Amino acid sequence: MDDKPMLRSGPIRYAEAERFAPPRPPSAGGARPPGGRICPQPPSRLDAVMGPPHDRRPQSEDCLHLTVTTPARDDGARPVLVWLHGGGFSSGGGVLDWYDGGALAAEGDAVVVGVNYRLGALGYLVLDGVSDGNLGLLDQLEALRWVRDHIADWGGDPGDVTVFGQSAGALSIRLLMAVPEADGLFRRALLQSAPLPIAARPHQQARDIGRMFADHLGCDPRTATPEALLAAQGRTAADHQRRSGSALEPPFTPVTGTAPLAAPEPGLTARAGELDVMYGWNAEDMSAFPPLPGETGTVAERTRQVYGTPLAHFGGQLRRAGARVHAYRLDWRPAGSPLGATHCVELPLLLGSRDAWRGAPMLGETAWEDVDSFGRAVRACWLAFARTGDPGALPAPLVSVSP
Repeated sequence: MDDKPMLRSGPIRYAEAERFAPPRPPSAGGARPPGGRICPQPPSRLDAVMGPPHDRRPQSEDCLHLTVTTPARDDGARPVLVWLHGGGFSSGGGVLDWYDGGALAAEGDAVVVGVNYRLGALGYLVLDGVSDGNLGLLDQLEALRWVRDHIADWGGDPGDVTVFGQSAGALSIRLLMAVPEADGLFRRALLQSAPLPIAARPHQQARDIGRMFADHLGCDPRTATPEALLAAQGRTAADHQRRSGSALEPPFTPVTGTAPLAAPEPGLTARAGELDVMYGWNAEDMSAFPPLPGETGTVAERTRQVYGTPLAHFGGQLRRAGARVHAYRLDWRPAGSPLGATHCVELPLLLGSRDAWRGAPMLGETAWEDVDSFGRAVRACWLAFARTGDPGALPAPLVSVSP
């Protein structure tokens, strides 16, 4: 990482919302939010891969915050990269140290924004009379509107925005590409390890899960404590896994065909053809999700089924729509890690620091100097894409594949 100090501002409140209500712009002159709050959530199911975060953030429903990392608050009109974190729509937070954009900002003279959004039942419950769902997606839209309206104050160009995300964050981007409400809010999209088969579920299925959640909760979700909501969410997740037979699919996800934001499936908006799009996956993404009884296939086969083949189909859709498309596969296997090129392994190459990723199981015995050396080459590709729409030649073991 370059030695020039970056300015990391945050948390900044980009919106506010009542429980199960759509977000709205924050009140003028509103109080600065307390530091680093994230949406109420259970422990991540990927702790065995990433390790738990070293920065234990307080949890609160007042969590619609973001961070901005910039080389300078001037009129530099720099490219802007907006990060949407993963976590199965149930865990994580854009303000976590894992997602510090200092290296990207320094090496690319760019502005990096990390976004919190509502998770789990608070973000994606569908229950008659309580919530129509997709609130987390609405939060992301509101954050992108904040970027459009305010990022010039942090040295960014609101007309040159790349939205990038991993896993659930990448699924969110796929859905944002499909709704007209997002038109004009970003110019480029970069999707990392998006499990497209679980991008969204039909409204009726989501209502069934919502009723299951309400039965477990046993009281009005609008007045229940956050702790009670999380407990019911955990029981719902266990029931859903037994019924679906999938270790990957979370119970609360975006839904199609519902107000207040209808995510069409499998369509794209007309403007999708004007976007620059880059997507890819890790060669052994599914090593992070051990098969349940009855699931078959090797890690490589399951990874192709969930990631490679659906993403290739998506790339074809994009090309036919006129988009400029680039695709990659990451074959990097850190020394001493039994997980190989697993889900999330690219994250330390792009974001965070030595301290943030200290002890991450997926990095095995690999020295941070080696992580950062390869990371610099990977970051250069992401930054080239954000500037020009073309990542250029990819450094092995990051390989280009046919989109």
